[in-house]
Amino acid sequence: MSRPQVVAVVATLDTKGPEAEFLRAWFAGRGLVVRLVDVGTGGPPQCVLSHEDVTRDQVAAAGGSSVAELPLLRRDMAMAAMGRGAGKVLRAWAEAGALAGALGLGGNQGTAIASLALRAVPVGIPKVMVSTVASGNIRPYVGASDIAMVFAVGDLLGGPNRLTRGVLARAAGMLAGAIDAGGALDEPVRDTRPAVALTTLGNTHAAAVRIMETLGGRGIEVVPFHASGAGGSAMEALVERGVFAGVIDLTPHELLGELFGDDIYAPVGVRRLSAAARRGLPLVVAPGGLDYFVFGPPEAVPPHYTGRPTHYHNPYNTNVRAAPDELARIGRVLAERLNEATGPAAFLYPLRGWSEIGREGAPLWDRAGNEALRAAVTEGLRRDRVGYAEIDAAINDPAFADAMAAAFLDLARARLSATGRRDRHGGRVRGQDAHPGDDARVGALRAR
Repeated sequence: MSRPQVVAVVATLDTKGPEAEFLRAWFAGRGLVVRLVDVGTGGPPQCVLSHEDVTRDQVAAAGGSSVAELPLLRRDMAMAAMGRGAGKVLRAWAEAGALAGALGLGGNQGTAIASLALRAVPVGIPKVMVSTVASGNIRPYVGASDIAMVFAVGDLLGGPNRLTRGVLARAAGMLAGAIDAGGALDEPVRDTRPAVALTTLGNTHAAAVRIMETLGGRGIEVVPFHASGAGGSAMEALVERGVFAGVIDLTPHELLGELFGDDIYAPVGVRRLSAAARRGLPLVVAPGGLDYFVFGPPEAVPPHYTGRPTHYHNPYNTNVRAAPDELARIGRVLAERLNEATGPAAFLYPLRGWSEIGREGAPLWDRAGNEALRAAVTEGLRRDRVGYAEIDAAINDPAFADAMAAAFLDLARARLSATGRRDRHGGRVRGQDAHPGDDARVGALRAR
């Protein structure tokens, strides 16, 4: 297949038509074909559309609405319909192998619509959003996608000027450079190793590294995800897409934000610990990072969390200990979601702490809080369906990391062996290769 050459420019052409025309000319001068995607909901386009461009009528229809109906909808619903419609258009081009990259333009409204469309484009296809609101909280716009946000500095109004012309050109250059670098994106396709997802935070770093080294030595590529809300959400989406052969959810910290809402590391539009369970993938879970909430700077900590043990991770990241009643609720949810697993699953519990700052003797160590979660998990877990083991170690101790790796290999043995792939030493990928004595240590985890 020839290399895709189509660049999509998504914009409200009733207000950003001249900027879109500027970008069309810029990309055309570099051998790329631009298709404008009009997501405007106001007056007529401020530019001329070609027969290959996508009109607002086509976008609205793809979003399940019509241009005539949009004014009758609540404003946010009309914008969502246009974002969905444009997303379907871009996704279809991507699936057909035609889309080289996409660039969105917008103020507040345009950013909301265009970023919704860009999020529909698969990870790996370059996406740039030029926005007047990019210097603020961009999580609602980016979500768990790989969108690069560029602050417009000046308003995108009345056509490119001495300030915005340079911003637009540099954003276009970013996208063109990413498209040129796209050959590297083919590398994972050529990699014949099975891939496993792993969640981590700085406070579970040592365990994550050791697990990666152990499984990497057995011919498995471990792809880590920072459990910062978007990271775990991206992992869940990629698991749903069939990218991974298994999941090691060492650090399901985002459950705190999902259940209580205050944590800045809340997941983005997903239900954590669901995708692997639903798809029947081998799944090993630990309580990494569940012992504390993550907030911004100290002044951002909600008043009802004051007075608890606190760790000041950096000037913009404050960690506050979770209370026993909160952790009991987390434990019940962990058990419920693990019980939903349609494939082999296990929960490993480190008795001496779930994070570097929450290990025994550290600032956020709290035996009573930890016990509340452990009791809830053990009470709710269906032992006939899900394995369970307690390890007399802290989460970052080598003994616990080795137990996690061995448990995963034990549960995943049949799936990984069926691939017939070989590790770097020429041996087949098998659970019993993990470590002398591993079968004895994790044998109780075999729940199926």
